[in-house]
Amino acid sequence: MANSIALPLQEFIASLDPTCLPNILQVCSGVYFQGSVYELSGSEVCFSTGDLIKVIGIELQSVTCEDVSTNEKFELPISHTGLFKVVPDQMPYSSLKEMLSLRPVGLDSSLPFTFTSHTKMSFGSLTLGAGKALTVLSIEQHEGEEDQVRCLVKGQAEASAEVCIPLSSRGQFYECESEECYSLKEIMSSPFLCSRRFRLIKNTNCERVLVLSPIYQIQAIMNLRKNVLRFPSSLEVDVVDVTDLCKDVDFVTPLTLTEVLSQPDESLPAVVEILEEPQSHSLFKSSWLPGLTKGAHLVFHKKRTTGMVVLSSLKGRKAQQYFLVSQEYGGRFRKRPREFNSVYELYVASTQAPGLTVSVTKNCEEVEEEGLPALSVGEKLEIVDCTRMEVPGDSSKKKAQSVEALLCHRLQDPDDADDDDDEDESAEEAEQKDEKEAVLMPLYMQGHFVEALRDNKKYKLCDLGNFSLPLDMKVVSRDTELKADPLVGFTCLRIEGVLLEPTIQASFPHKPDDCFELPANWLTMSVCYTKEPLPWPEGQCPKCFIERVIEVSDTFFYEFRKQGNTDEAPPPRPPKRDLSSLSSKKPSKPSKKSTKLKKSKLSVPTDKGVPTDQFSHTQSMKLDEINHVFVFSAGNLCDVTADVDSDHDYETVDDSLVCLVKSAQESVAFY
Repeated sequence: MANSIALPLQEFIASLDPTCLPNILQVCSGVYFQGSVYELSGSEVCFSTGDLIKVIGIELQSVTCEDVSTNEKFELPISHTGLFKVVPDQMPYSSLKEMLSLRPVGLDSSLPFTFTSHTKMSFGSLTLGAGKALTVLSIEQHEGEEDQVRCLVKGQAEASAEVCIPLSSRGQFYECESEECYSLKEIMSSPFLCSRRFRLIKNTNCERVLVLSPIYQIQAIMNLRKNVLRFPSSLEVDVVDVTDLCKDVDFVTPLTLTEVLSQPDESLPAVVEILEEPQSHSLFKSSWLPGLTKGAHLVFHKKRTTGMVVLSSLKGRKAQQYFLVSQEYGGRFRKRPREFNSVYELYVASTQAPGLTVSVTKNCEEVEEEGLPALSVGEKLEIVDCTRMEVPGDSSKKKAQSVEALLCHRLQDPDDADDDDDEDESAEEAEQKDEKEAVLMPLYMQGHFVEALRDNKKYKLCDLGNFSLPLDMKVVSRDTELKADPLVGFTCLRIEGVLLEPTIQASFPHKPDDCFELPANWLTMSVCYTKEPLPWPEGQCPKCFIERVIEVSDTFFYEFRKQGNTDEAPPPRPPKRDLSSLSSKKPSKPSKKSTKLKKSKLSVPTDKGVPTDQFSHTQSMKLDEINHVFVFSAGNLCDVTADVDSDHDYETVDDSLVCLVKSAQESVAFY
């Protein structure tokens, strides 16, 4: 503890000259000590005995008024518009010079003012009796002569006279109450007025004598405190001034990564110490993350804004992985066809990339009541536009519903065109053939589609900015500058989004050339600058190898998605199905291409060489009661039509029949 006089904080700040800042104070004693905590306007201020406080600024905020007679206190803002009168002191002045030197403001601006003398005064032939009131008009100064005070004396019958009294005159002089009024700002700006007592002027007569004390907002910094502290000077702690003893004390200021980015460019490169380790370990899976511990040192090389891409692997047997990749990544990509599991997904993709063409990967039967068209494996569809269609429903009970639908054009394969030439077509059918066949699919329809691609080029990551996202890609050539490229080996990687991320290029002191980038907006940690030298010879900064692929967790990916797709609309709800109509509905005929596929399957023998008619004699069941023939090929059950030209409708195979057929399949395999 410094050998200085301890003063209450309020008293010390009131006597502090703002031009002498900064000042270093040490908390020593008082009502609050050993970790006192103050809750001030929602911010917590904590002081302990021995703490050092570096005062860097003070600002007058308000004034405390204390009633002399009752000790009652109240606070007024510095902007208070009320006026105050000076209450004359009860103690006498021993000379005119003393009385004039203690005037609250400059002497010329405070004139005139009135005082009385409790002793008789004689000036040559003039004698003034005790108790006479004298009003000071001016100070007479003549070279080579003593200064004199020119005063006005009032006599009887309103007679008055002016007299000059030497400034060195002694006696018992008392101030008279002045009619001059002052505002709070004027009082607080004058050290002489601050030491006086006042009476607040109101509409009604106020006799309360007040002592005014300024309250300052103190701006200070403390060691290991992140922000500038702001607290009032009215805190009841005692402090001592240790500025001269603590000139060389460094006040460490913690900085977040974002605050480091706001520092001047000249502040880097530098060696920093981690004061608070990252609180977001769950966001990253990088090799450098375990090294970011409290007390560890890092080399901050430079700061920049890096273009980054968020990649994800496809769901499968292995856990899904996510990566944050710099656009400087040197590997090459090739497009991969996207898969879609609903018409709504097709619609979303078509809005991002017009002209989308897909192939059907799973058959779909036509359901007229729900507006579902018939689709066959291999058919190609060109997405045209989003429109509306009428869903008939159960015409006996409900009216048709208008729903959103995707308008597509069914593209004809060359093989299909050759087959059509062999068939007899009417003039009307030939005319319709020249036009593209339109297909309407409601957006709530489920299906399986794959994108039809014609692009086989290789792309750099930085060249994919003109494509609509998401985009499925595959790494076909690795980044040769990476020791191990984690993106190689994935059958498909999906580009989920692009972001411009402010980063800090950093490394560990023992490997200054092995650098990695710290995303400032995704890492919550604090550091401070140290005075340690850089780990390389002066002026010989090493060539840095920068890690370009950062593996991130699913938590990072979900947080990233929340920042972007907040306005994405959910898929439309399908119309309610009338279950009573499903029992009586008639399944529609499959599409033309589906019929051809079924027709061709009839001529394909089974793998075991067992004809269909031979298999029918092997089983005890009567397959002639069913309008389907079941052909077993490589252990798979294929449903084909017994008679393509038959007028009978196709029947739905129930679960019991499927079990029976499976039993028959096992018998054939054994046979």
